[in-house]
Amino acid sequence: MIILAIETSCDDTGIALVQVRGKKTPSFSIISNLLSSQVKLHAKYGGVYPSLAKREHQKNLPILLKKTLKKAKEKGEEDKSFSSPSFLPRKNSAIDLIAVTAGPGLEPCLWTGVNFSQDLAKKLKVPIVPVNHIEAHMLANLINGNRISIIFPAVCLVVSGGHTQLILMKNFGKYQILGETRDDAAGECFDKVARILGLDYPGGPVIAATAAKFSIPNSQFSIKLPRPMINQKNYDFSFSGLKTAVFYNFKSQPPKVRKSKEYIKAVAFETQQAIIDVLLQKTIRAIKNYNAKTVILGGGVASNAELRKQLREKIKKEVPNTKYLIPDIKYCTDNAVMTAVAGYYSWQRKKSWKNIKARANLKLN
Repeated sequence: MIILAIETSCDDTGIALVQVRGKKTPSFSIISNLLSSQVKLHAKYGGVYPSLAKREHQKNLPILLKKTLKKAKEKGEEDKSFSSPSFLPRKNSAIDLIAVTAGPGLEPCLWTGVNFSQDLAKKLKVPIVPVNHIEAHMLANLINGNRISIIFPAVCLVVSGGHTQLILMKNFGKYQILGETRDDAAGECFDKVARILGLDYPGGPVIAATAAKFSIPNSQFSIKLPRPMINQKNYDFSFSGLKTAVFYNFKSQPPKVRKSKEYIKAVAFETQQAIIDVLLQKTIRAIKNYNAKTVILGGGVASNAELRKQLREKIKKEVPNTKYLIPDIKYCTDNAVMTAVAGYYSWQRKKSWKNIKARANLKLN
């Protein structure tokens, strides 16, 4: 099966062609994967403007589709494993299925991808399936032909700019949300703290890079920030208070200190560690309470090196028999390959959908 996947949930336009082999333990091979980022466009605003993002998606989708099909056709001619009558958009196309992100995300952006995909599905006369963006982040661990066996039940930690959730995965398509953020997501907190400190957007990567330069023994600053809800027995998160604590600490400093590189590094380090501490403690507790056999990390913030490392160490120390799955860093942020993987499992559950609607607050089933 060859899946054409389209991702427009936020500010990244993604189109990919993925080939699926096998049924019981399917492997996913990437034929073509293209992504157009809008980071530079939105950076001056310190966040994503939906109307601008929608406009860019409308401009980028036809361009990326043309490039994707051209690349796939060239690859088919070079590699017999991808050979087919044609990858061009017409009735006898080699594409078997179209998968599109239907939510959650920014609704204007989602509708752009959904409308484009439905028009394409009609032209190609192939089935189309909607994909839940959160499920796609979870299943990003199955990319690159890895026949990874997820042992159920699994606890999934999805951390991104818009979402921070702990999910119990009983099987593919069978999910229970254990907890989620009550206000700011972890990635959103990173963005807002970066803005307070005068750092670039997006905040996650720049906070991580700045924190990596911090040395506790050599620092003149001893900053202690709160770990919101860390000791509560639920699995919910709240990072708005952490951002506020950074703001008041920053405002309490003399102007000279605020501009100090050492102070900025200290705040970045403590902010990152505060978020990691909360994520780890709640995740480990969920693993123990639900006897999880696998831990799955996903989402844009899953590319954070300290989070990946510290979660691995925590699992090894406290639940050593639990399998730990983390996606390749390049598949942590939004991309169409993970949409294709989730689309395959969505197609398995139901053959096709005729009326797909974009839903900004789409929940996992």
